[in-house]
Amino acid sequence: MNGADTAFVLISAALVMLMTPGLALFYGGMVRVKSALNMLMMSFISLGIVSVLWVLYGYSLAFGTDTGGLIGGFEHIGLSGIDVETLTGGEEGIPVLAFVLFQLMFAVLTPALMSGALADRVKFSAWALFITLWATVVYFPVAHWVWAEGGWLFELEVIDFAGGTAVHINAGVGALAAVLVVGRRIGFKREPMRPHSLPLVVLGAALLWFGWFGFNAGSALGANGTAATMALNTQVATAAAILGWLLYERIRHGAFTTLGAASGAVAGLVAITPAGAHVNAVGAIVIGLVAGLVCSWAVSLKYRLGYDDSLDVVGVHLVGGVIGTLLVGVLATDGVGGLTQLGKQAVGAFSVMAFSFVVSWILAKLVDAVVGFRASEDDETAGLDQAYHAETAYDFSAVGGSPASRGAAGGHNDSVTASPSAKETDKKVDA
Repeated sequence: MNGADTAFVLISAALVMLMTPGLALFYGGMVRVKSALNMLMMSFISLGIVSVLWVLYGYSLAFGTDTGGLIGGFEHIGLSGIDVETLTGGEEGIPVLAFVLFQLMFAVLTPALMSGALADRVKFSAWALFITLWATVVYFPVAHWVWAEGGWLFELEVIDFAGGTAVHINAGVGALAAVLVVGRRIGFKREPMRPHSLPLVVLGAALLWFGWFGFNAGSALGANGTAATMALNTQVATAAAILGWLLYERIRHGAFTTLGAASGAVAGLVAITPAGAHVNAVGAIVIGLVAGLVCSWAVSLKYRLGYDDSLDVVGVHLVGGVIGTLLVGVLATDGVGGLTQLGKQAVGAFSVMAFSFVVSWILAKLVDAVVGFRASEDDETAGLDQAYHAETAYDFSAVGGSPASRGAAGGHNDSVTASPSAKETDKKVDA
């Protein structure tokens, strides 16, 4: 066993685990106060559900012996056949259990990414059922396609170092399919739906950025030069994306928003994920800058096209994932770039988009038919925190004042939140 590499992967797994609570805070701060806890729980429940599924059969389906390039076998059900002495990488490697843990954190994060698109309006039990089905039927097979020996995209030599296709494109287009089934929030394009806590948004983005070093550099599966390259490129691409997003905001809306800076950071992190091990630092800056500019523009499309992607999962994760996946074919500096590679990257991106969209739409329809996906109108209007969790994010009972004023403080707070973001400005302009 290589002790240094093993320690590196275990630490990276812990960093990736932190990304899901970070995502919960990022999304939780972006919603209205009446459904803030529900938003946190939609991410947090993925830690519970997907961790169990991964051990029972997820790892085996994703990384078991290949069947037709589409799915793994059943030899590792319940992690059978894997013990502490089983190593990857031949005579000197890391324990397979370390790899299992690392990939588990990817599997947990991916369905949680979709939750932001459905904020404020779905039943919590229906969401739990949906991500159970989605992880099984969509994520585990696609992870096999991309990362497992024998997977058809792996054998095609599609480059996805840390999850541009399997994680971000997959989740982004799956979220779009679910949104089209569930429908728009009550008041979409008519009522203000501003973030209730921008400090939480920035904190969540910072935790995502911190954890993303494990996500990206850890995918080297060793403390080596590839990991160092990926870590550096993660930093500079994210920095460039912030600048690109803010530049677009300033030109179009006349302001540099906090929400824009946080969203730009996430867009840069998404875009560099598939490409960072194959480009130099200048290429990483280009990828980040393009992602910041294009994703900032893309989030406004929901108002023009009429789909209610609450927290811009499509505009950031789907669009950012496609940008990074394609640009690696243009900017790679290690001999793998060129038109041929660009074509392979396009096949990888659009095949995952097609599969994930169709199957996600079918699963969302199934959940809606069996248990009803959408929350009731009364629950959505009053807020999902009380309806599904019997709690509120903030307790104003000791604030003082009249019961009416306390009710106002604890209820709809759109009128007292921070200044409008670029996304809200888009809504007002395009409506």
